[in-house]
Amino acid sequence: MTTNTAIWERDEPQSPCVKICVMHPVEGLCVGCLRSLPEIATWGQMARAERQAILDDLSARAPRLSKRRGGRMARVKE
Repeated sequence: MTTNTAIWERDEPQSPCVKICVMHPVEGLCVGCLRSLPEIATWGQMARAERQAILDDLSARAPRLSKRRGGRMARVKE
């Protein structure tokens, strides 16, 4: 049995979701796709241009979630 996934594809910007859905407590961005909760919630109703604008901005958001030393490693002297 073959499945045809073409029926699920649209001619518009696709969701950047990578199924790692965890919201960063300080930045308010999903650590998987880098979208805010309002952007995620309204993605299906957005116009093509709105979606594309968000996709274009995602790479600039990544540094906001850069890993910082904390916990035990912050106390270890190098």
